Amino acid sequence: MSNRMAKPAPHTPSHCHGQIMLTMAMMIAFLALPALAQDGTGRVPENAEARNYGAGWDCTLGYRVDGAECVAIDVPQNAHPTGRSYGSGWACKHGYKEVGGVSCEAIPVPENAFLRSTGYDWQCNHGYRQERATCIPIILPENAYLTDDSSGSGWECARGFASTADACVPIAVPVNGYLTNADYGPKWVCERGFFEIDGRCDPVTLPANSLLDPTSYGPGWRCQRGFERVGKTCAAIALPANAHLDRSGNRWRCNRNFHFSDGECILGR
Repeated sequence: MSNRMAKPAPHTPSHCHGQIMLTMAMMIAFLALPALAQDGTGRVPENAEARNYGAGWDCTLGYRVDGAECVAIDVPQNAHPTGRSYGSGWACKHGYKEVGGVSCEAIPVPENAFLRSTGYDWQCNHGYRQERATCIPIILPENAYLTDDSSGSGWECARGFASTADACVPIAVPVNGYLTNADYGPKWVCERGFFEIDGRCDPVTLPANSLLDPTSYGPGWRCQRGFERVGKTCAAIALPANAHLDRSGNRWRCNRNFHFSDGECILGR
């Protein structure tokens, strides 16, 4: 038989024992309470209906959860309940706007205007333009037509005319030129084979070994492949050994693994 004495069990202070007993009593009392919740669980209160899926219930439209009950939402005139648990619980009807979070007022639509499909704003009728909170008639100048743009003048000049102040003036197109119909930039350009100079369209004089260039800048021509521009002429490109013409055909570069040095293409570094 061992002479060692068994260690005594640790002593629990009396005040700790009292706290443990009090906590257990509170838990038992809480479990004994009826099921009251704010998330739609427990008994189904008045103005609520059981969910079609899962457990619980939801307040009917026009009511919201308050504790374990469903209380009526104060929906102002010209508004309807949203059915959402957050926010005010209501929204203004089509054509009305919220004022101060407590009421819905009709959106004022001026004469010669209509309410937009969103229901939050209005737009002037065709032939009218907005000026502050009214719609005024658009004064259409000669050689112009109405547009659907509610901002700005509400009209544009017809083809062949340019806008100047409140009028449409004819565009002076020189001989051998044509209209571009562009909103920005030049109103006319020269026909193919002509180039613009001092408001005229002069014919392009092609040097030997060249062809017409449709770009709007330059002399109106470019050299054929294998030739380069030298002044107003096209000179044949002297292609060195181990070189090739680039994509444009008017310049050359050294072949792969060769580099330019003193007018030649040499191999190595």
